[in-house]
Amino acid sequence: MKQPLSATLFLACIFSFGTIKAQTPQVIKQIEELTAKNYPELDALYKHLHQNPELSLQEEKSAARMAAELKKLGFEVKEKIGGHGVVGIFRNGPGPTILIRADMDALPLEEKTGLAYASKAKGVNAAGNEVNVMHACGHDIHMTVFVGTAQALVKTKDNWKGTLVMVGQPAEENGLGADHMLKDGLFNFAPIPDYAIALHDNSYLPAGTIGYREGPLMASVDMMDIKVFGQGGHGAAPHTTIDPIVLGAQMVMAFQTIVSRTISPIEPAVVTVGSFHGGTVHNIISDEVKMQLTLRSYSPEVREKTIQRIRTISENMAKAAGLSDDKMPVISIREPMTPATVNDPALTRRVVDLFKNTFGEDKLVETELYMVGEDFSRFALENSKVPIFMFWLGTLAPETIAAAKAKGEQLPSLHSPMFAPVPEPTIKTGIKAMSIAAINLFKK
Repeated sequence: MKQPLSATLFLACIFSFGTIKAQTPQVIKQIEELTAKNYPELDALYKHLHQNPELSLQEEKSAARMAAELKKLGFEVKEKIGGHGVVGIFRNGPGPTILIRADMDALPLEEKTGLAYASKAKGVNAAGNEVNVMHACGHDIHMTVFVGTAQALVKTKDNWKGTLVMVGQPAEENGLGADHMLKDGLFNFAPIPDYAIALHDNSYLPAGTIGYREGPLMASVDMMDIKVFGQGGHGAAPHTTIDPIVLGAQMVMAFQTIVSRTISPIEPAVVTVGSFHGGTVHNIISDEVKMQLTLRSYSPEVREKTIQRIRTISENMAKAAGLSDDKMPVISIREPMTPATVNDPALTRRVVDLFKNTFGEDKLVETELYMVGEDFSRFALENSKVPIFMFWLGTLAPETIAAAKAKGEQLPSLHSPMFAPVPEPTIKTGIKAMSIAAINLFKK
């Protein structure tokens, strides 16, 4: 009895595998045709999102739109997770669980691209100030690809089995969104995934190309605040004071030796003082200075060494300036910090091989390490070790890149008021890449 059953199963497996292989080009064609058919509405969605950006923790309308698009496709949807977080679940029989994440927030910048659909939006930041708002990090691209991918995967559901989890995440820019969603019980509603995948648009790669890196991709991020005290007085009598502005400036310069002289030259690290505020008028030496720093690293050891060195320099310089123990600098690190984004090696190789076979090796670019941060990293750390993979999506017209190179000019980076993706090839490539990656991962 056992022998015929084994032979039957063996033949069934061969037939099934052959069917999957034969279907693959057809599935890709189906995704391409569906995306082309839906592109006018996807383009309208992209431009709507671009013109209506929302700051971190304020993504109410963007989240409502993502939820509405998922509901329209038959997803079970839960909203307001960790603020304005959205999760949609599409159950398609027994199989793996794949999580696809897109972030939704924008930045406090005035757009200067000159595009016909440029953002003119304004918002109120956390400090209560009115600011211009722009999708300068391309999360409008991410959301549009997110919707297009959901459409493609529902349309091709006969070609995969499992559970699809689509996460619209708020507050990536300030590093709070993923943490808020996880603490608010994201995985009490949604199943823990077997794999989590995401993309991020790239301001240096041509549209139609995909960037990747196995292992470390983006750095950990710490936001540090330092309050430096002094002894104020008349600007014309500095000898009667302890000037916190001079002390703070000395500290800023000393911090620059941490990466160059404390951290190993082969270990990546960044110490940047992004904000320095002290004093009120020309002729008064103030009592205090406030600094804000961002710290980047890839290893916990480098992170800890950097933080400890900042504490040591700050205290010793304050003592050298003559300050008493009760006036030592106060250093605080905002929680939660953002862990480094590390792509799972096996998952990366699997998806990259698929991309090379689908798009051609000339469309795949192995990128360098970046010191920017991404809280998608948190999806690898909740409850169990979930393999994650984030890839870069090219956004620029090749002629734009060529022109900048010919003139010796730097291309606008992410977070630049001049960042202007080319929508159609970028969005279509993103949908195709994300859809085929998910379909492949649904196969055990």
